[in-house]
Amino acid sequence: MATQVNSVIYEFDNFCLDAGRRLLLNGGNEPIALTPKIFDTLLYLVSHSGQVIAKDELMSSIWPDTIVEENNLNKNISVLRHVLGENPGEHRYIVTVPGKGYKFVASVVESSSSGIKVVDIAHADITLLRSGPSRAASRSKKSAFAAAGVIAATAIAVLTFGYSYFKNQRPISSIAVMPFVNKSGDAELEYLSDGMTEALIARLSHLPNLQVQARSSVFHYKSKETDIRTIGKELNVRAILTGSVVQRGDDLTLYLELVDAQSGSRLWGDQYNRKRRDLVSLQTEIAHNVSNKLKIKLSGADERKLAKNYTENVEAYELFLKGRFQLRKLTESEIKNGIAFMQQAIDADPSYALAYAGKAEAYRSLAMAGEMNPSEVWPMAKAAAQKSIDIDDTLAEGHSVLGSALWCYDWSWTEAENQFQIALKLNPNSSEAHFAYGDFLGRMGRTPESRAEKNRALKLEPLDPFFNARAAISSGASEADKGMEMVRVALGADPNFYFAHMAAGAIHKRNKMYPESIAAYQRAKALAPDQTWSDANLAGTFVDNGQRNEARAILNQMLRLSKSRWVPPYNIALVYRTLGETDKAVAWLEKGYKQRDPRMAFLNDKAWNNLSGDPRFAALMQRMHFPE
Repeated sequence: MATQVNSVIYEFDNFCLDAGRRLLLNGGNEPIALTPKIFDTLLYLVSHSGQVIAKDELMSSIWPDTIVEENNLNKNISVLRHVLGENPGEHRYIVTVPGKGYKFVASVVESSSSGIKVVDIAHADITLLRSGPSRAASRSKKSAFAAAGVIAATAIAVLTFGYSYFKNQRPISSIAVMPFVNKSGDAELEYLSDGMTEALIARLSHLPNLQVQARSSVFHYKSKETDIRTIGKELNVRAILTGSVVQRGDDLTLYLELVDAQSGSRLWGDQYNRKRRDLVSLQTEIAHNVSNKLKIKLSGADERKLAKNYTENVEAYELFLKGRFQLRKLTESEIKNGIAFMQQAIDADPSYALAYAGKAEAYRSLAMAGEMNPSEVWPMAKAAAQKSIDIDDTLAEGHSVLGSALWCYDWSWTEAENQFQIALKLNPNSSEAHFAYGDFLGRMGRTPESRAEKNRALKLEPLDPFFNARAAISSGASEADKGMEMVRVALGADPNFYFAHMAAGAIHKRNKMYPESIAAYQRAKALAPDQTWSDANLAGTFVDNGQRNEARAILNQMLRLSKSRWVPPYNIALVYRTLGETDKAVAWLEKGYKQRDPRMAFLNDKAWNNLSGDPRFAALMQRMHFPE
């Protein structure tokens, strides 16, 4: 038996928005979890489809009795775009109208008010969560009106229970593994809690039917008191895993709790009491237990991915975790400390492929961020990457770093691209490989492909400061607002990240906001005084602002520095170019070629367009075999 409940149903693309029961259904009639405010946002946009809705109007509708910041609305829009499957740059459903608001642009079909059905308990079909008005009406004709109220109420209870039951039985398709808390009372053990978190994220990320929030997203909440349901809304995940680690001598205790991100209710929890020697096997055990609690069906290949350990040596594993913990800090001294730990891990287990890959990544960082002589670091990076592949050719990290070495040091474009593609085939969720490949494609002049790869990296790691800063710099002249938003994201993750300030300087310069550009580049220099990339860019801003004497002073300082340490010739050539001294610019580019300055791989950039007619520059480009 069925009864009618007044409602309006909006259908667009493969979605159905049921206003009465406040449900968003996909093409398979399965409910998509939305928080109340996000549902309200979608309902208002869809019910006013084709109209430009001002932000103030939208916020007053969603939060009628509350004063909220515009950022709350922005987050709701971002979540909706993700839920509806919009990729960055797409406008299939929601379009931002600059300076005005938002517009829902998909075609919408609105059904009449009798489209909800409450099913007779004798014929309850709890899978029928949606139907057209005609079928609902035909069933309602069978109602025995005297008992309709009682039966309808009972049916609603059955449906509610049935939906809740099957919802709890379905696999959980999205999770955020929050940074494990170090409760050992020893700050030196922070590497262990962070390392165990990252290891679990990496293992779960290999499962094809599970969306796992990236490291940068979850570590954004580290050491912050944030409500579980708030995190769930912001990260758009169904479940959240929290944990704490205690190590006392040889005793290791791990507490885990899996929580429903919508209700805040506890789904599962456990305590693991192990010995330090069991650390490696514990990681595998945790990954299996969590996947089981998420009700994910695993294939044999999935089981092997979860079970794979790159070393069985606990000492080597702990040294690797310490090394990676140091490398995350991205300063020259800590990168060197990280290399030392990686080498110790290799000494403890010479077959530890992941440690070789970590060592290769560290040398790559020294080469690019530390401005060390390329002949001292790139061969080390390349050798370590090749060794990791020789040990385990299924390791995506090794192929990705080897791709960078072939690109930036060997200038072997075809071979580099091949390695990036192998890395992505082995691990399609490698944000590092996606971004490195995207950067490479951009330098080869393949802009659409480059943006696609970088967008994929940002989708995987939306809060990564480096990805956001680099993408901001490469954003187009018409994308200043988007670029500055990326800068804000990068600085929100790390206010002292010098490269984010460089990105701000580049965008301000592009917009002819010279005082702001100068201040941003000077801030970058103050945060990372040993690098000269910000010097070269600052000189360019000074020239554009008519301050040639200041630019000349920077150049002279760089020339003096080059007599006592290696300074990238590319950077010095860049300053000569901005000053219009072509002969000296080309001469320093020749030095960069001879010294294999990795920045020479960026020579295909439009920044050098004013030298394109110089035969010496053209000959140099030919020697480097850049694509025409």
